[in-house]
Amino acid sequence: MANTKSAYRKQVAAEVAAVPEEHLPLLLQMIRTYRQSVDLKPAAESFKKGWQEAKAGETIPLKHLWEGIHADRQQ
Repeated sequence: MANTKSAYRKQVAAEVAAVPEEHLPLLLQMIRTYRQSVDLKPAAESFKKGWQEAKAGETIPLKHLWEGIHADRQQ
């Protein structure tokens, strides 16, 4: 498994090295956004945050969550 991780790191490093200098800030932003999106927070932490938001009134009415979703229509 360690060899596989090392191989992926080498491939990623090679790809980054091939990116033009002027595109590096955007690439860095993309990498950070990706990493944050895949990092799973512990369930207790997620629940605590959601509970605080709910108590603060930071909610969305359920009917708004379904806007734009038309499961009964085929496209």
